[in-house]
Amino acid sequence: MLRDLKPTDTICGFKVRPGHYDIDGATPVHGGVNFTISSFYATSCTLLLFYPGSRVPYARIPFPDSFKVGKTYSMIVFGLEIDKFEYAYSLDGPNDPQKGLIFNKDKYVLDPYAKAVTGQSGWGVRQPDACVYKARVVFNDYDWGNFQPPHIPMEDLIIYEIHVRGFTEDLSSGVQNKGTFEGIREKIPYLKELGINAVELMPIFEFDEMGSYRNFNGEQLYDYWGYNTVCFFAPNTSYESDHRHHREGTELKKLIRDLKSNGIEVILDVVFNHTAEGNEMGPFFSFKGLDNNIYYMLTPDGKYYNFSGCGNALNCNHPIVRNFIKSCLRYWVTEYKIDGFRFDLASILGRNEDGTPMDQPPLLKSLAFDPILGNTKLIAEAWDAAGLYQVGSFPSWNRWSEWNGRYRDDMRRFLKGDDNLAWAAANRLTGSKDLYDPTFRGHTASVNFLTCHDGFTLYDMYAYNEKHNFLNGWDNTDGTNDNNSWNCGFEGETSDAYINSLRRRLVKNAFATLMCSRGPALFLGGDEFCNTQFGNNNAYCQDNITSWLDWNRKDQFSDVFEFCKYMIAFRKRFHVITRNRDMGRCTLPPESVHGVQPWKTDFNVQTRMVAVMYAGASKDDPDLNEIVYFAVNAHWENAFIELPSLPSGYVWKLYIDTGRKSDEVITEHQNIMLYDRKYRMEGRTVLAAVAEKQF
Repeated sequence: MLRDLKPTDTICGFKVRPGHYDIDGATPVHGGVNFTISSFYATSCTLLLFYPGSRVPYARIPFPDSFKVGKTYSMIVFGLEIDKFEYAYSLDGPNDPQKGLIFNKDKYVLDPYAKAVTGQSGWGVRQPDACVYKARVVFNDYDWGNFQPPHIPMEDLIIYEIHVRGFTEDLSSGVQNKGTFEGIREKIPYLKELGINAVELMPIFEFDEMGSYRNFNGEQLYDYWGYNTVCFFAPNTSYESDHRHHREGTELKKLIRDLKSNGIEVILDVVFNHTAEGNEMGPFFSFKGLDNNIYYMLTPDGKYYNFSGCGNALNCNHPIVRNFIKSCLRYWVTEYKIDGFRFDLASILGRNEDGTPMDQPPLLKSLAFDPILGNTKLIAEAWDAAGLYQVGSFPSWNRWSEWNGRYRDDMRRFLKGDDNLAWAAANRLTGSKDLYDPTFRGHTASVNFLTCHDGFTLYDMYAYNEKHNFLNGWDNTDGTNDNNSWNCGFEGETSDAYINSLRRRLVKNAFATLMCSRGPALFLGGDEFCNTQFGNNNAYCQDNITSWLDWNRKDQFSDVFEFCKYMIAFRKRFHVITRNRDMGRCTLPPESVHGVQPWKTDFNVQTRMVAVMYAGASKDDPDLNEIVYFAVNAHWENAFIELPSLPSGYVWKLYIDTGRKSDEVITEHQNIMLYDRKYRMEGRTVLAAVAEKQF
C-alpha cells in the first residue's frame, strides 16, 4: 500500500526512496510524488525542481544508482506540494551525433509522460527562454460518475472537424470564453441544432504556437493548427480559460462529458508521426535528450528522416516508441473517455526503422487488437509527406478506417462537371467497394469527406480556382495546387447575383452528396454556413479571421445552413443510406446504381448524371420498405430522368431538389409525388426522393 512507504534516504535535504518503476511520469502518492523516467543510453539522471515560473531550479536531486532498475529511474520524493513546484530532468550520456547520441546534461528535458506543461498558459505569449519546457504534477481525480457514452456505430458518424481556438475566437461567436474548451461547451446547443453526432478536434496535445513564430508584413504568424506536438499526455493549456488549477484537464473533461451527454462523440486528431523538436537544426527539449536514436528515425550518419515534411519522423515501430504511443492512447481513452482518434500522416506509423513501409506494422496491429482500445475508433490519414499513399490498402485488421482521399478527389471533380468520372462517383457514393471489400469491412472503412482543415473550405471550393496563400509568407508556394475547385466564372467575392446563386447551389449539392454517401461522413466546421478562408488553402499559421469561423455568415447564408441541417437529419432518419438493413418484404437490392434510365449504367466519358438507390426494411416496421433515391446531375444541361419502379403500393415522393428556388429546395412538405417516375433535373443539381406507402 502506498501509505506504508517510508523514506529510505536523504538527498539534497529531501527524504526519498525507490519509486514505482511501472508508473511512468510524475504521480502524486501518499506523502510525496513518484517520479519515473526511462532512457536506454543515459548514464545518469537528475530530477530538477523549480518554483512556479522560475527559470532556475531550486533543487537538483540525482537518482542514486541503487534507484535505477534496468534502464528506468524511479524515486519518490517526500514532502512536495504539487502546486508549489515544477519539474524537469537532466540526463547525461554519450555524445556521438553520427550514431544519433546527443546527450547534454546542461539541457532541461521535459518528461514525455507529463500530464501538464507550464510556460504556455496564455495563447501567443512568448516564453522568456525559447524551447524550455517544464512540467507540473496534477491530480487526476475527475469524477465521471455513472456516465455512459453514446456508442454510435462507425458508419452512422457525422463528424464535424473544428479547431478549438478558431471555432469561437471571433467576437461573432457570441461566447464568453472565446477560443477555449469552455467556448466549445457554450456552443453545444448549436451543435445539437445542427445535428452532428461527433466532433473531431484538431490537435489539443500541448503545442507551442510560438514555436515557429514569424513576422510577415507586420503580421504575426503562429503555429496555429498545432501539428507540432510538445507533449503527448498533456492538454494544450492555452485552450483552457483557467490555467491556475491543479486538476488535470478539468475543462476538457467537462466539455467531453457534456458533448457525450448530448449524444456527440469526441475524436482527437493526433500527431504521432513527428514532434516539435524538428531536425538537427531544431530545438532540444524532450526525446532528443532521452534517447534521440530510439525515438526518431535516423539516417546512417545520424541525420533525421523527414517523411512528415516537418523535420523529423518518430520511430513508431521501435518497441519503446510503440509502447509509448499505446500508453498515450490508453490514457486518453481511460482518463478522458475519448471515442476515437484520427492519426495524422498515419502511413509513417507503418514504416520500419529504416523508413521502408512494412506489410504488418507492429504498432498498427497492436493498436487494432489492444483490449483497452477495443471500442475506440481508429481512423488513418493513409498517406504521408514522402509520397507513400495507402488509401484502400492501409493495414486494417478490420479495425482501421481511412480518410478516403479518393472520395474527396473523385467527387470534387465529378461535382464540378469533369469528364469520365461517372463510375468513380458511383463507387464513392456506395462506399468505395472498389477500394474496400464490403464482405470483410462493411461500410465503416471509408471516412468520406470533401473538405477538412487542409485545403479549401466548401464555399471556397466554388469561389476560387487558385490558392491565395500570399499572407503565409512563402510567396504562395505553400499548399497544394491540385484543388479540383471551380470559381463559377469569377475568382473570389463578387456582386454577380447569378454566380452567387450558383455557388450556393453547388455547396448544397456537395453537402447533400456527402450526406447520401455510404460510410462515415466528415466535414469542416463552418461549411454549413459558407465560412471562407478567402482562398487560403493552407491556413496553418493564420490566427485571425482567415481561420476563425465568422458566425455572421450563418445569417448571411441562412438558406445553406437550414439545408445542411435538413440533410444531416435526412441521413439520420433513413438508415438504409448508411447500412444494409434487413430486407423484410423489400424485393429491391440493398443498393443499386442508375443512369438517366433506371438500371442502365452504360456510362461513358461524357456521363455526368449518376443516381443511387438504397433499399431495405424500415427500422421501425419490418413490413414497410425504406427506399431512398439520390441523383446528381453534374452537367450544365438539364437531364430528363426516370426513377426505378417501386413495389406495389409505393410511390416516389420528392424530398429535395436544389434546382428550385432557395426557399423551395426542401420539398418534403410540398407533397410532390412522382407517379410517372419521370422528372426533369436542372443543370448542376441534386435530388432525393423517398418511397412512400399509399394506404
